[in-house]
Amino acid sequence: MKLLRYGAAGAEAPGIVDTDGNIRDLSNIIADVNSAVLSDESLAKLRAVDPATLPLVPGKPRIGACVGNVGKFICVGLNYADHAAESGMDVPKEPVLFFKATSAICGAYDDVVIPRTSIKTDWEVELGVVIGKEARYLDESEALDHIAGYCVVNDLSERAFQMERGGQWVKGKSCDTFGPIGPWLVTKDEVPDPQVLGIWLEVDGHRYQNGNTRTMIFSVPFLVAYISQFMSLQPGDVISTGTPPGVGLGIKPQPVYLKAGQTMRLGIDGLGEQFQHTVSGERP
Repeated sequence: MKLLRYGAAGAEAPGIVDTDGNIRDLSNIIADVNSAVLSDESLAKLRAVDPATLPLVPGKPRIGACVGNVGKFICVGLNYADHAAESGMDVPKEPVLFFKATSAICGAYDDVVIPRTSIKTDWEVELGVVIGKEARYLDESEALDHIAGYCVVNDLSERAFQMERGGQWVKGKSCDTFGPIGPWLVTKDEVPDPQVLGIWLEVDGHRYQNGNTRTMIFSVPFLVAYISQFMSLQPGDVISTGTPPGVGLGIKPQPVYLKAGQTMRLGIDGLGEQFQHTVSGERP
């Protein structure tokens, strides 16, 4: 299933994509695509519904973040060896974890706002993992059972905030609109192996990132099990699993960063595409 949320920001309704690519409304069945409906049992009930019997959503509504009321937005840094190299950092012996503020979350096609004092806003296409069942102290062999599905994430980063302003990475990762997720939450039955997915990103039509999740240092099951050793994972939590090489920071001989008036297009095999315009955060 491909689940989504559509409508005005803060008032999204739940939907499902039918076999023809149309959006069907789920409002008479569930209140939202959130923690309450991400268990295997709840998803099985949704899977039993014939989308053709649901109301067709007319037009082209705004598509919101594919999961509502995300509890934790957990990110993994330097999870592709070639990305670590382009960033001038060592390959980590254990996963590098950091949080992204949930206020950064937005829809897959929403504008991305370049912060007012930004000089180094960068892009990062990543595979997102959505937790469906509470997880504590998992073995790696149990991890996939606790996943509801997957989505595309753009882990936008302001590199000066992240690396030159002291403290932790969260400052450079949490600006408003720096966390587009979606367009869909694709349930795990449609993604039998999350380690064989092509993953790519373009800016103004130029492809900067073109990788595959098979080159992750730490696999999806390993990451879910690993994180569960340090904190419980709750339904609706999102884990962003790291980016392949090709970020602006790593471009030689001169890094390339985003500015207002550009467009990003990014996607992952089977999980859909995102498309964002960049706009200025300066006061008019």
